[in-house]
Amino acid sequence: MNAAVPLVDAIVLDDLVIEFTRKDVKHVHLSVHPPHGRITLVAPRGTRIDVARAYAVTRLGWIRRQLQTLRDQARETPRQFVTRESHYLWGRRYLLRVIEREGRPSVTTDHKHIVLAVRPGTDRERRAEILHEWHKAELHAAIPPLIRVWERRLGVSVSGYFLQRMKTKWGSCNPAAGNIRLNTELAKKPKDLLEYVIVHEMVHMLEPTHGERFTALLDRHYPAWREARLELNALPL
Repeated sequence: MNAAVPLVDAIVLDDLVIEFTRKDVKHVHLSVHPPHGRITLVAPRGTRIDVARAYAVTRLGWIRRQLQTLRDQARETPRQFVTRESHYLWGRRYLLRVIEREGRPSVTTDHKHIVLAVRPGTDRERRAEILHEWHKAELHAAIPPLIRVWERRLGVSVSGYFLQRMKTKWGSCNPAAGNIRLNTELAKKPKDLLEYVIVHEMVHMLEPTHGERFTALLDRHYPAWREARLELNALPL
């Protein structure tokens, strides 16, 4: 027999539509998702929709503040991957310099440039993919040492990590499998924010929900997590 698919209802509050889902959870989770402000409310199975709506009404001010934050947040314009265009590595802005030459593509940096060497005629999509793979290589170099440090501090073991393009999350965790997933965009952000996301996901191995115990664990092990979250969410997407 196939597992039951959670039913999604809609809660309408003024001009807002909230996706309401019942799942096997202990607590209510209300979220406003970047980049477009999709609103979701997940509640334990058996929760009546009128009860969920009443809860959402009490959080209406918070929802609107989150939506305003997303509207105010800077957005990167679509990259064309041409010379003198701005690109980022570990929170620092560089100017792209494109060199066309025969040979294997490569990416290097100097004090103010990211130098992308490509074969003549390489199109925008291929240039984008070369830079994306370079960003992934940077992450692969940075992530394992951070995981080892936090495995000791938290007393958990990470079986593996995966890099993935994500539209609405910086990371995710599968506590049962012991692995975490990280957004490849993190290579463009300061390294301390990468560390925050790694810690956040590893704490989920101790507490799968975002409840009070999860917050207490973050407070104990990474006291600056609130500042890191604000900084990360304020940076360009």
